[in-house]
Amino acid sequence: MAKNLNSTSFTILLLALVMASTGILKSEAQTCGVGGCPNLVDRVFWGECGPAPFTGTNADCCTCCVAKFGSPPVCWAVVEGSDTHCHCYKKK
Repeated sequence: MAKNLNSTSFTILLLALVMASTGILKSEAQTCGVGGCPNLVDRVFWGECGPAPFTGTNADCCTCCVAKFGSPPVCWAVVEGSDTHCHCYKKK
């Protein structure tokens, strides 16, 4: 029993470590629009908004996306990438 418990604990710890190192546990992105879609599996890329590089915050990105594409379909917005673009997402 103790062996199974240790194996389970190790597996859970390893999974948490992988999730934390890949950024799955945290996100600075902005849920926006009607309903939002905070889960990665619930959204797909819709388009870019604003200038490149985008110098605003994620909240500014959300405002830009909703103004450009409407809400719905926009449910998530984030400033991301090495060249900092504002990316808009919609529900699948």
